[in-house]
Amino acid sequence: MMRSIVFAVTLCLAAAAAAQTPKQYQEDVVRTSGGDLKITCIGHGTLMFTYAGKVIHVDPVSSMADYTRMPKADLVLVTHEHGDHLDAKAIAAVSTERTVVVAARSCAKALPNAVIMANGESRTAAGLTIEAVPAYNIVNLRPGGIPYHPKGEGNGYIIHFADTRVYVAGDTENIPEMKALKQIAVAFLPMNLPFTMTPEMVADAARAFRPAILYPYHYGNTDTSTLVRLLAREKGIEVRIRDLR
Repeated sequence: MMRSIVFAVTLCLAAAAAAQTPKQYQEDVVRTSGGDLKITCIGHGTLMFTYAGKVIHVDPVSSMADYTRMPKADLVLVTHEHGDHLDAKAIAAVSTERTVVVAARSCAKALPNAVIMANGESRTAAGLTIEAVPAYNIVNLRPGGIPYHPKGEGNGYIIHFADTRVYVAGDTENIPEMKALKQIAVAFLPMNLPFTMTPEMVADAARAFRPAILYPYHYGNTDTSTLVRLLAREKGIEVRIRDLR
């Protein structure tokens, strides 16, 4: 009886300790002329960048992390209004009086204090140059013919970390505006149907604008090995697979 009680207490303590231990996320470091850029792969469409003492959260969502324990943000970028990308509670948890929230037009109602950027706009936020680029569907449509992501409502973002341009595409297909991009060092491209791209679409886009490092993200159950195979002979494009389902 005593052994059972001790065992039960031990299990409870272990569970409590596990609950208090922050999840360990995959991290990469990219060198820039302004210092190291740390990329934290949180999950799905959710990312965190740390650079020159600044913290940038992209599409923070509570189901991906406990944002009460995450570093406070200097900048938050929100690509569009869907619930797996816009979570006002998570944004509030990482915000301080200095935090700048930048969001797409479709987010204006949910985030009344955000700086709204339209496709094609560029601005400085938290000391970083941010470009808002289009993100939309051409092929994949809802029943009735409405795109899952209509043109003009969502953003992808190009973030300038000194001489290093990082492209976070948001929810989009391999649209002409994406394929026309230049000098992208790191790209995050979404890869799941019916909402975004197939591996073939991602490979097509990558061959066009040729990022030095390509992360498929927001890929759900899509087989990432297909993308690796499609780009295996493309010199100068490194495909990095991280846990961003």
